[in-house]
Amino acid sequence: MSADLTPCPYGICDGSGFVIDDSTNTASDCRCRPQRVAAARARSLEARIPRKYRDVAFDRFPVTEIDPTVVDVVRRFCHDIEANLDAGRGMWLEGDPGTGKTTLAMLVSKSAIEARRTTAIYSLPRLMGVLRESIDSEDGLLGLLDRLATVDLLHIDDLGAEHRTDWVNEQLYSIVNTRYEDQRSIVLTTNATADELEEQIGARTVSRLVEMCGDPLALFGSDRRRELDPTL
Repeated sequence: MSADLTPCPYGICDGSGFVIDDSTNTASDCRCRPQRVAAARARSLEARIPRKYRDVAFDRFPVTEIDPTVVDVVRRFCHDIEANLDAGRGMWLEGDPGTGKTTLAMLVSKSAIEARRTTAIYSLPRLMGVLRESIDSEDGLLGLLDRLATVDLLHIDDLGAEHRTDWVNEQLYSIVNTRYEDQRSIVLTTNATADELEEQIGARTVSRLVEMCGDPLALFGSDRRRELDPTL
């Protein structure tokens, strides 16, 4: 097996995604082939946990200081990450700045990555910037939208933080609607309520997110970032 091939999770092929029949000298797709194709398509997306969050864990600060009721819901979601992703279930974290929303969302993405599921992680302003840059790229905007639509988990941080324009709202709707129709998971964080998001990104997008993610998990309180660094 070539050194750059990951092992077949089913123990069937040599890591290439194909099963060779020596008697007929023909190849057929292995069960792992769809996963390998999806992973290859997702490689150009931002799928790494940001450095600040690489060591996050349920038994470490700051998670131990976050509302334990919300943490327990996230813990159960992560424990069943495979089943949740297979069913297209998502998670919505809303509340005040600095209350731990992004940290908890990163735990979900970290669980998905550890389960070897394709994942894309973006703040909304960064995502919109990447979409704008893709217009003049070889793959084009539609190619990027297609990849964003097919990863197992799309993590959007700071939903509602991007300046509202018709173009932004249409791209966001396109991503959410495609994932909604294909039953693919989204985890999102926002400082806005559902009603406020309807004003910003549109009722049709919010309606789909509610069905995909269920009721928002609310985190309210003081900004822990300012408590840790009063100069912020």
